[in-house]
Amino acid sequence: MISVADREKFDLLLEAALDALPPQLLELLDESPLIVDDEPSEEILRQMEIGDDGELLGLHSGIAMTDRSVEHSGVLPEEIRLYRGPILRVTRGRTRALREQIRITLLHEIGHHFGLDEDDLDDLGYG
Repeated sequence: MISVADREKFDLLLEAALDALPPQLLELLDESPLIVDDEPSEEILRQMEIGDDGELLGLHSGIAMTDRSVEHSGVLPEEIRLYRGPILRVTRGRTRALREQIRITLLHEIGHHFGLDEDDLDDLGYG
């Protein structure tokens, strides 16, 4: 269970990370909601093949901007999810580490939104 204090700290650091993004990037993200959940669902963990020893910090779902076409009209919009619990656990709640992990996870999922794959994101330092 995530404490109220941890939830508030996480949310404040996420707001700061969003405020630090360039306005043009924020405008492009208006189409894709950013959702923060405490934990990923069991179904998502199964789909992503993440076992008991792994943590899913974030998830981009939907069709990346670079892959969209008119054939995708009527398809559910994509979304970006961050998971508080796993991010808090991997950083042990330490503020500096938490701030950096939120930023990295957010930029990682935004990268997927723009069509970058895992190798591209690793090369950029957001792996």
